[in-house]
Amino acid sequence: MLEERAFLAILRGADRLQWQLAEMLKPYGLSPTQYNALRILRGAGKDGLPCQEIGERMINRDPDITRLMDRLEQRSLVQRSRGAADRRVIKARISSSGLKLLQSLDGEIEKFHRDRMGHVGGRKLEQLIRLLQEAMPAREGESQ
Repeated sequence: MLEERAFLAILRGADRLQWQLAEMLKPYGLSPTQYNALRILRGAGKDGLPCQEIGERMINRDPDITRLMDRLEQRSLVQRSRGAADRRVIKARISSSGLKLLQSLDGEIEKFHRDRMGHVGGRKLEQLIRLLQEAMPAREGESQ
């Protein structure tokens, strides 16, 4: 069945890319999930984000976002604090060490993407993005 072949091709491709990314991040002591969380926090700016919102934005859902933040905080890559308006909400912010680590990775990550996707060309990549967006249902509560 064609749909099954397409589905499996997407899964295989995603798995291969995820493995290659994990190998590239290993020397920095980061997993792809940790890298993704740091990217999300860098994008959030000085205000940071509630941990629940970080979990919602993750590429791969991590059921234990608290443990993920614990590991990043132990390495001084993030800082957490209770919200001023609601003390039950814990906000995470990327630290200066976390920013420096991401900045040191930016060029290598850009090269990683270019090496794996650049040969396809801009027009085909745009088409691929549109096709994947069309094929993939959004997560509950998420817009495409």
